[in-house]
Amino acid sequence: MTYPIAYQLYSSRNFPPLADQLPILKSMGYDAIEPWLPAYEADPKLFRRQLDDAGLACYGFHMPLAGLVSDPNRFIDIALTLGATVLIPPYVTAEERENTPAYWQALGHKLAKGADAAKPHSLKVAWHNHDFEYYALPDGTRPIEHIFAESGDAWFEIDCGWIVRAGADPAAELKRYASRIIAIQLKDTAPIGTKEDDGWTATGDGIIEWGHLTPLFRATTADHLVAEHDNPTDWQAFAKRSIDYMKKIGL
Repeated sequence: MTYPIAYQLYSSRNFPPLADQLPILKSMGYDAIEPWLPAYEADPKLFRRQLDDAGLACYGFHMPLAGLVSDPNRFIDIALTLGATVLIPPYVTAEERENTPAYWQALGHKLAKGADAAKPHSLKVAWHNHDFEYYALPDGTRPIEHIFAESGDAWFEIDCGWIVRAGADPAAELKRYASRIIAIQLKDTAPIGTKEDDGWTATGDGIIEWGHLTPLFRATTADHLVAEHDNPTDWQAFAKRSIDYMKKIGL
């Protein structure tokens, strides 16, 4: 099985215009893009036309958790316009976070309510992790456990790079949440302490042993993969090296 591969447009946010990037990504072999707010916000219909013109799909998009809670219908409409099937809240700020199980359980409950709102439209909701979900709370539990204990039908876009940055084991997390994982981000990281490109690398150029992880992908419910880099100096080099590596190892 080979997976469709999407490119997270956040990776090249510093190299506008984004529309000019789309045909380049298609020529590299990408099947889809994964946009983040505000890339699609100003004119979702125009953004969809630009995707169609480039021959790219949109499987899912990043969006604010607050939008899922307070304005779900707006983002459901955007999903339907873009042809996306997954709404993905990816973050809560450090100021919002609380170091208690109750806070993270409440976050999971918000995802569950969002998933319930999306379901009649044949849409799904997924959480995307960073590192903070993997740092232990004072009682020894981890936020990620509390999120998914209360998240109902919500799914998981697992970001392997952030898990490694947190000192956790992506293999263990791929196994633990195999039945929840809908997308896998093959974000790679240089050795901790690397300053260049904020320590991120193209997939295959970092310290993550993808050959050990990729067999675990097959046991998950993931239906696509995503390339992402938080701050590349050269977005095209990152994008090309990442997809070439994924294809080289049979993904």
